Amino acid sequence: MGHREDLLEGAKRCLLEKGFLRTTARDVVRESGTNLASIGYHYGSKDALLVQAYISLIEGVGERFDPGAGVETHQPPGSLERFREVFAGIIATVPESRAIWLLSFELMFQDERLQEVRKLLAEAQREGRAGLASMFTGVPEADLAPEAVEAEGRLYQTLLNGLMVQWLFDPDTATTADQLTEGLRRVIAGVDGGTR
Repeated sequence: MGHREDLLEGAKRCLLEKGFLRTTARDVVRESGTNLASIGYHYGSKDALLVQAYISLIEGVGERFDPGAGVETHQPPGSLERFREVFAGIIATVPESRAIWLLSFELMFQDERLQEVRKLLAEAQREGRAGLASMFTGVPEADLAPEAVEAEGRLYQTLLNGLMVQWLFDPDTATTADQLTEGLRRVIAGVDGGTR
């Protein structure tokens, strides 16, 4: 690995151990075995490096969400069964990715202190919506209509964030994939004029 990759891996370890606000450039240098100048050269700033490390961590978790990835049998995209299957996969990642989700919430509640970081993360959120919409619908990200990303992607992202709050706060009473799916089924039935 070169300095760029070493910095990224070192930054990931620092984020998981110390969080965003407590990680210093010197921590990253010590963890990566590089030097301070290489942060600026490869990433522009410590914050930009930490954002890239965070995005890489989130992408790693997200890759494990999709039940169709590496699994021979999965439910049809767009179905309630697929909805349940994807959320079951998401919930299954919580124990191993708890530190990453806690880091996400640390970043969400920083108000105006990290303006530039928040701008970079807002862009990552937009990309995340496309990935989620693709996972649930089975439509490749490149083929998704912008309206689908904005509507469906936002819905899935909102559900995901709320679910993570529950699972981080109290896993014993958090909503399960079956409960979430049953709730959606009832909403659909109500909208369609069905009985509850």
